[in-house]
Amino acid sequence: MDSISIALIYAINKGYQVHPDAFAFLKSLDCDVEKIIKTIVDAKNKFKKKSPILIDDIKNVISSDVNGQIDEPVITNSITDSNDENYKIIFDPTYKINSENDKDFFKLFDSRYRKTLKILSIRSESRQIRKIKHIKDLRNKSRFSSLDNENERGKFIDSAFVAGLIMSKRNRKNDVELVIDDTTGSIPVVCKTRDLINEASSLVLDQMLMLEISLSKRNSNDFVIKDIIFPDIPEHVAAKSGTESYVALISDLHVGSKYFMENEFNDFISWLSSDDEIVSKIKFVCIAGDIVDGIGIYPNQDKELIDININKQMSYAAALLQKIPKRMHVFLIPGNHDPGRRALPQTALTDLRDFQPLENFSIIGNPSIVELNKVKLLMFHGQSLDDVIATVPGLSYSKPVEAMKILLKSRHLSPIYGNRTPIAPESEDMLVMDDVPDIFHAGHVHTTEVGRYKGTLIVNSGAWQKQTKFQQTMGINPTPGICILVDLGRLQSFKKDFNY
Repeated sequence: MDSISIALIYAINKGYQVHPDAFAFLKSLDCDVEKIIKTIVDAKNKFKKKSPILIDDIKNVISSDVNGQIDEPVITNSITDSNDENYKIIFDPTYKINSENDKDFFKLFDSRYRKTLKILSIRSESRQIRKIKHIKDLRNKSRFSSLDNENERGKFIDSAFVAGLIMSKRNRKNDVELVIDDTTGSIPVVCKTRDLINEASSLVLDQMLMLEISLSKRNSNDFVIKDIIFPDIPEHVAAKSGTESYVALISDLHVGSKYFMENEFNDFISWLSSDDEIVSKIKFVCIAGDIVDGIGIYPNQDKELIDININKQMSYAAALLQKIPKRMHVFLIPGNHDPGRRALPQTALTDLRDFQPLENFSIIGNPSIVELNKVKLLMFHGQSLDDVIATVPGLSYSKPVEAMKILLKSRHLSPIYGNRTPIAPESEDMLVMDDVPDIFHAGHVHTTEVGRYKGTLIVNSGAWQKQTKFQQTMGINPTPGICILVDLGRLQSFKKDFNY
């Protein structure tokens, strides 16, 4: 992503338009445009000026730049922002993504291990975690009865705790074998009881776990699992806003596809502009990716497209979305069909020529976390649901909430590496769920479903695209044309169906 795009996204996400003339002027400059825009935004925030960024603002910054030291610029006349709703972007990966990756996956998985271990550290058992190398050394000593401290030997045989990533999972005749890896090595462990074998069926590769293990009494080489402890989200009371206000959750428009439900989507947009009592309380709209259908995403896609030009698809999508009333703030993340980087995490959409006039939009990356009137909402397009559904027995595209629960339980948005979901080798794993969301919003699977898990409201917002031939081959039966509304005051949801 170039510095102009980064600067533009930064301004928009902070609530500021960049005048087209100012944008053209920025492109002509040979200097640090990100620094210029951030300086202007900081100054406007200080003086509570919500005016568009103009050429004069840029010139004021440039003229005050002496030997690299930028003074506080003079701010031009302002336009008051009429939207007094409280929102905050807590996390957006766009500015943390390294565009020059060194392809070092060791750093990515080391980050995953350390960040998830920190989450596990709140559990009392975590104080007993031992490194795998230490446990293997103890086993070897135990095998030859050479432990100096017999009490330590006996205690170890009875119980020990390890934490690591699942490197492999193998179903055997009477048990399930896992191989767990930490920073010191790997170790095979075995589930033997029916309950633990059933629990192991929902485990996915590269997932982080804490395990209580013991040495097998029959075979001193085997480590037997006594308990599986997930990072998981805790039971909690979700935050609620102080007043009744609503967020509309949608995803997967797929503009440009022959199967895009344009009439139904226009009915949705018209409803947002109506005098309906509920509409008057809608303050936010969250769109969880796949704004357009894109090009070359799946086999023979070109036969299902109205327009094979991605820029025209984006322009038409922007023309539709700009009809959303300006009093509603819109948060938009990309999906795997949208232009730009496909690997997770994804940067915000960079081609913003058509979205630039939309001052009520925050264009952010995938995944992102926003706070809406004190309610923390995690937005994720949901590519990894393909891998989870394909891996875990009993899951299907018709019940996406169950797959989303596994992500919450794993505290990771895409735990499986090397399957259908591409993951970039960033030095930090930004897909670990450090924060516990009040609402977890995803799309991708085109099936509308709502559920709850340990206090978190889970929403998959379906799609605005009828079933394609490719979806038929995948066994996906969409439930499109539905908007999920959530009352932030009570964290209650209901569906608004536009399939008349």
